[in-house]
Amino acid sequence: MADLKLAKLPDRTPVKLSITITPDLQAALADYALLYASIYGVEEPVAELVPAMLAAFLESDRNFVRSREANARAQK
Repeated sequence: MADLKLAKLPDRTPVKLSITITPDLQAALADYALLYASIYGVEEPVAELVPAMLAAFLESDRNFVRSREANARAQK
């Protein structure tokens, strides 16, 4: 089989996740959505912002990233 520059695409099937949050967190998320809209001029629902916020948080946690990379290398 020939090698391609583009690796096999990962699974992109959406996964629905339901969580319960505190009223304070809901208010903070609503405030964030308002600020986002004022800065970018686009209103996005909180449900659309949260996945990006979680991804950004995980990517910024250097210890988590290093641990995950080490685990991935160990599993190869």
